[in-house]
Amino acid sequence: MIKFTELREILHYVPRFRERVFVIAIDGQMVEDDNFPNLVLDIAVLRSLNIQVLIVHGASHQIRQLAAETGQPVSNDDGTGVTDAQTLKFALTAANRLTHEIIEGLSANDLRAASTNAILAHPAGILGGVDQQFTGHVERVDTDLLQTLLDKDIIPVVPPLGFDGNGRTYRLNSDAVALAITAAIRTVKLLFITPHDGIQKSGKLVPQLTVTEAEELLRKNRDDLVPATVSKLEHAIKAVHEGTERVHIINGRVEEGLLAEVFSKEGIGTLIHTNEYQAIRQARKKDIRTILNLIKNSVRSEELVKRTRNDIERQLDDYYVFELDRNPVGCVALHLFPNDKKGELACLYVSSDHENEGIGRKLMNFVEKTAREKGCRELFLLSTQTFAYFQQKGGFIEGNVDDLPKERRGKYEQSGRNSKVLYKSLVTA
Repeated sequence: MIKFTELREILHYVPRFRERVFVIAIDGQMVEDDNFPNLVLDIAVLRSLNIQVLIVHGASHQIRQLAAETGQPVSNDDGTGVTDAQTLKFALTAANRLTHEIIEGLSANDLRAASTNAILAHPAGILGGVDQQFTGHVERVDTDLLQTLLDKDIIPVVPPLGFDGNGRTYRLNSDAVALAITAAIRTVKLLFITPHDGIQKSGKLVPQLTVTEAEELLRKNRDDLVPATVSKLEHAIKAVHEGTERVHIINGRVEEGLLAEVFSKEGIGTLIHTNEYQAIRQARKKDIRTILNLIKNSVRSEELVKRTRNDIERQLDDYYVFELDRNPVGCVALHLFPNDKKGELACLYVSSDHENEGIGRKLMNFVEKTAREKGCRELFLLSTQTFAYFQQKGGFIEGNVDDLPKERRGKYEQSGRNSKVLYKSLVTA
């Protein structure tokens, strides 16, 4: 049974996504999975909320199956190497079968769909002295065709095939097709549905990455990543650079996983998004209630000092929130003492659902950067329980009451909390 809190969370997202387009790129293997009917049901829910959906599918799994069944080798199965005549034949058979199965599943949920030839392609040509034969490269996306279908509530289903003006067919990489469509029609989300739990580093799921972090992970840890997810990450990075707001890589075997990824703060896979400072913004009046709800447990445990609505409203310009998918999951404040050229880092808190994701450190770094820009020569904070975190992660040093600005000292003594005073010089040597 759905909880009211979960319903509120869903309703938070719906107005932002209504009438927007999601590109859902489904690995061919997922179409044969037992959870595929549930995945299609999730898509039906998206459509019921007036979210437009466009489906791209791969065929690598089925191409390998056909090769094994016939005993005939294939030159490549993912559309990135040489495609000989036999491999193209397998690709056509597999793609047509998969498109039919996807449309069949959508029809079972009263959704109209149509296979398209919306991808115009040209031959990849000769690369490194090797003729790529029937491997193609996306030349153009017929956006008019796709938009016409979407406007008529018809879900376009796009196979990993491209067509040229002479009626020739070329094998394409489905991730590249999804990227091309996403860029061409300016979709709000691109979702890769795979048999894997998103991007994993050292065997652990990475819940979210800025595009900069994703590039760094790919550069330093490519060989440690699950090979099948490398292409997803590469194309996710390109999609964000080309203007897609969010790219998700999720496991399609998780029941209701698509809905959980779209309509919850936590999600189930990996989210790749724009750089962190674009996720941190100054708090607005409507955020006051959210900030109070975020910090209430920490106030109860005496980790943070109690703040009232009036307290925050009086110093609202000092507060910042960290957003994921425009949903605040963390907060921090920077109180300035210009006469002393000092700044106070205060009210740093991250939702328990997003602990150990580096958000606290990003907020801390943001405050340090902002304090420098505002002319502060020193940053200080008061802590009763988390001082070790600030010392280890932020490079703060323990000081004493005399290190506080005079106007802050009185309030410190009145509180009776006996907080540790930590400070950090912002002056570069």
